[in-house]
Amino acid sequence: MSLFTSLSELRKWVVVILVGLVLFFGYKYFTTTSNETTVEYDTNLIQQQIKNVGKLVVTEGHFAEVLTYKVQKKTYLPGLTFDKKALVVINADVTVGFDLSKVTYDIDAENKILTITNIPKEEIKISPDIKYYNIESSTFNEFTGDDYNKINKIAKENLAKKIEKSTLKSNAQNRLLSELTKMLVLTNSMGWTLQYKGNIIQKETDLKL
Repeated sequence: MSLFTSLSELRKWVVVILVGLVLFFGYKYFTTTSNETTVEYDTNLIQQQIKNVGKLVVTEGHFAEVLTYKVQKKTYLPGLTFDKKALVVINADVTVGFDLSKVTYDIDAENKILTITNIPKEEIKISPDIKYYNIESSTFNEFTGDDYNKINKIAKENLAKKIEKSTLKSNAQNRLLSELTKMLVLTNSMGWTLQYKGNIIQKETDLKL
């Protein structure tokens, strides 16, 4: 085999190797860029959806109560007391809400996992309208600011008990879960995984507060 033939063969192999390297790095370049672009797009879309969900969910209710407030002041004389009393009518508007802007997430773009790290407790606001009727007092046992403060405290405590027994809180929680379910639909459609409290959320009933 002549020197010319050997050089010709060598050139052919060099060309083949160079073409192979160009094809290989070209493939790596385009596929890597595509993957990075997809991950970035997915992450941006999830972040935007989180912003859309981040609103205030509120459930409203109305409660009414009538109570009799009575304080008796005894004296040293048997059977002699100084009384004060009042009929109190309370009407209250109550809201139970979740501020979804306070829900925090962790986005693992590499493994396509969205983790809900914190769901805030509900915020309960009670706006009572208190009216007093048939107020009776005596010179030695008059109504004072402390009495009105006590009545206000008793009214709010009684209302809080009624709220606990009502469906107001559960209705608010259901609305919250309905909003969070939008994240489940999005992650499922994109091939991501949604997690909360170490559990993988596959369906709406898996989301529990």
